Amino acid sequence: MNAIYLYRLSHWFYKKNIPILPVLIRNIIFLIYNSYIPASAEIGKGSIFAYGAIGVVVHAKAKIGKGCVIGQGVTIGASEGFFSKKEQAAPQIGDNCYISAGAKILGNIIVSGNSIIGAGAIVLRDIPPHAITVGCPAKVVGNTPIDYLAISP
Repeated sequence: MNAIYLYRLSHWFYKKNIPILPVLIRNIIFLIYNSYIPASAEIGKGSIFAYGAIGVVVHAKAKIGKGCVIGQGVTIGASEGFFSKKEQAAPQIGDNCYISAGAKILGNIIVSGNSIIGAGAIVLRDIPPHAITVGCPAKVVGNTPIDYLAISP
Protein backbone atom coordinates (compact mmCIF):
# COMPACT_ATOMS: atom_id res chain seq x y z
CA MET A 1 0.00 0.00 0.00
CA ASN A 2 1.23 3.46 -0.90
CA ALA A 3 0.96 6.33 1.58
CA ILE A 4 -0.65 8.43 -1.15
CA TYR A 5 -3.96 6.64 -0.54
CA LEU A 6 -3.92 7.49 3.16
CA TYR A 7 -2.90 11.07 2.31
CA ARG A 8 -5.81 11.40 -0.15
CA LEU A 9 -8.24 10.21 2.52
CA SER A 10 -6.86 12.64 5.10
CA HIS A 11 -6.87 15.49 2.54
CA TRP A 12 -10.55 14.78 1.77
CA PHE A 13 -11.39 14.99 5.50
CA TYR A 14 -9.29 18.18 5.73
CA LYS A 15 -11.18 19.81 2.85
CA LYS A 16 -14.50 18.86 4.47
CA ASN A 17 -13.37 20.49 7.76
CA ILE A 18 -13.57 17.25 9.72
CA PRO A 19 -10.97 18.03 12.40
CA ILE A 20 -9.67 14.88 14.10
CA LEU A 21 -9.43 12.33 11.29
CA PRO A 22 -6.74 14.11 9.21
CA VAL A 23 -4.45 14.23 12.26
CA LEU A 24 -5.14 10.59 13.07
CA ILE A 25 -4.37 9.51 9.49
CA ARG A 26 -1.20 11.65 9.42
CA ASN A 27 -0.05 9.83 12.56
CA ILE A 28 -0.85 6.45 10.99
CA ILE A 29 1.26 7.43 7.97
CA PHE A 30 4.08 8.33 10.36
CA LEU A 31 3.85 5.00 12.17
CA ILE A 32 3.69 2.85 9.04
CA TYR A 33 6.04 4.73 6.69
CA ASN A 34 8.09 6.93 9.04
CA SER A 35 6.90 9.85 6.92
CA TYR A 36 5.27 13.21 7.63
CA ILE A 37 2.66 13.99 4.98
CA PRO A 38 0.10 16.48 6.34
CA ALA A 39 -3.43 16.72 4.99
CA SER A 40 -3.01 20.44 4.28
CA ALA A 41 -0.29 19.82 1.66
CA GLU A 42 -1.58 19.80 -1.91
CA ILE A 43 -0.59 16.77 -3.98
CA GLY A 44 -1.96 16.56 -7.51
CA LYS A 45 -3.86 13.74 -9.16
CA GLY A 46 -1.76 10.80 -10.29
CA SER A 47 1.24 11.67 -8.12
CA ILE A 48 2.76 8.79 -6.16
CA PHE A 49 5.42 8.07 -3.58
CA ALA A 50 8.10 5.56 -4.57
CA TYR A 51 8.49 2.62 -2.16
CA GLY A 52 5.31 3.65 -0.36
CA ALA A 53 6.81 6.91 0.95
CA ILE A 54 9.47 5.65 3.34
CA GLY A 55 11.08 8.60 5.15
CA VAL A 56 9.34 11.36 3.18
CA VAL A 57 8.76 14.77 4.79
CA VAL A 58 6.37 17.23 3.12
CA HIS A 59 5.72 20.71 4.49
CA ALA A 60 2.11 21.52 5.36
CA LYS A 61 2.02 24.35 2.79
CA ALA A 62 3.84 22.52 -0.02
CA LYS A 63 2.21 22.12 -3.42
CA ILE A 64 3.04 19.14 -5.62
CA GLY A 65 1.65 18.92 -9.16
CA LYS A 66 -0.02 16.11 -11.09
CA GLY A 67 1.78 12.96 -12.19
CA CYS A 68 4.84 13.39 -9.97
CA VAL A 69 7.00 10.67 -8.42
CA ILE A 70 8.46 11.40 -4.99
CA GLY A 71 11.27 9.03 -3.99
CA GLN A 72 12.07 7.68 -0.54
CA GLY A 73 13.84 9.93 1.95
CA VAL A 74 12.78 13.14 0.17
CA THR A 75 12.27 16.38 2.09
CA ILE A 76 10.07 19.14 0.69
CA GLY A 77 10.47 21.83 3.33
CA ALA A 78 9.91 25.50 4.03
CA SER A 79 12.52 28.17 4.35
CA GLU A 80 13.11 29.28 7.88
CA GLY A 81 15.17 32.02 9.46
CA PHE A 82 18.35 32.54 7.46
CA PHE A 83 17.00 31.09 4.16
CA SER A 84 14.20 33.60 3.69
CA LYS A 85 12.63 36.67 5.22
CA LYS A 86 9.23 35.10 4.60
CA GLU A 87 8.41 32.40 7.17
CA GLN A 88 6.79 29.11 6.20
CA ALA A 89 7.51 29.67 2.50
CA ALA A 90 7.18 26.15 1.07
CA PRO A 91 8.20 24.79 -2.34
CA GLN A 92 5.88 24.43 -5.29
CA ILE A 93 6.54 21.50 -7.59
CA GLY A 94 5.10 21.46 -11.11
CA ASP A 95 3.44 18.61 -12.99
CA ASN A 96 5.31 15.48 -14.15
CA CYS A 97 8.37 15.91 -11.94
CA TYR A 98 10.54 13.05 -10.72
CA ILE A 99 12.20 13.70 -7.39
CA SER A 100 14.78 11.01 -6.73
CA ALA A 101 15.68 9.37 -3.42
CA GLY A 102 17.15 11.59 -0.72
CA ALA A 103 16.59 14.89 -2.52
CA LYS A 104 15.98 17.98 -0.40
CA ILE A 105 13.91 20.85 -1.79
CA LEU A 106 13.99 23.74 0.64
CA GLY A 107 12.52 27.21 0.62
CA ASN A 108 10.21 29.44 -1.33
CA ILE A 109 11.15 27.94 -4.69
CA ILE A 110 9.43 26.61 -7.78
CA VAL A 111 10.44 23.35 -9.44
CA SER A 112 8.92 23.76 -12.89
CA GLY A 113 7.12 20.96 -14.70
CA ASN A 114 8.66 17.96 -16.44
CA SER A 115 11.85 18.17 -14.40
CA ILE A 116 14.05 15.57 -12.73
CA ILE A 117 15.76 16.18 -9.40
CA GLY A 118 18.65 13.73 -8.93
CA ALA A 119 19.29 11.53 -5.92
CA GLY A 120 20.64 13.44 -2.94
CA ALA A 121 20.33 16.84 -4.64
CA ILE A 122 19.82 19.87 -2.42
CA VAL A 123 17.63 22.35 -4.26
CA LEU A 124 17.71 25.93 -2.95
CA ARG A 125 16.82 27.85 -6.14
CA ASP A 126 14.07 27.78 -8.76
CA ILE A 127 14.35 25.03 -11.38
CA PRO A 128 13.35 25.77 -15.01
CA PRO A 129 11.00 23.51 -17.01
CA HIS A 130 12.43 20.26 -18.42
CA ALA A 131 15.59 20.51 -16.31
CA ILE A 132 17.68 17.63 -15.02
CA THR A 133 19.17 18.85 -11.76
CA VAL A 134 21.81 17.17 -9.57
CA GLY A 135 24.32 17.97 -6.85
CA CYS A 136 24.78 19.93 -3.68
CA PRO A 137 23.83 22.69 -4.23
CA ALA A 138 21.76 21.50 -7.16
CA LYS A 139 22.72 22.58 -10.69
CA VAL A 140 21.03 22.00 -14.03
CA VAL A 141 23.05 19.48 -16.04
CA GLY A 142 20.65 18.65 -18.86
CA ASN A 143 17.11 18.71 -20.17
CA THR A 144 14.30 16.18 -20.33
CA PRO A 145 12.60 15.50 -23.68
CA ILE A 146 9.62 17.69 -24.61
CA ASP A 147 7.25 14.73 -24.17
CA TYR A 148 8.73 13.67 -20.79
CA LEU A 149 6.35 12.16 -18.22
CA ALA A 150 7.48 11.07 -14.74
CA ILE A 151 4.88 8.28 -14.81
CA SER A 152 4.11 6.39 -18.02
CA PRO A 153 0.40 6.26 -18.81
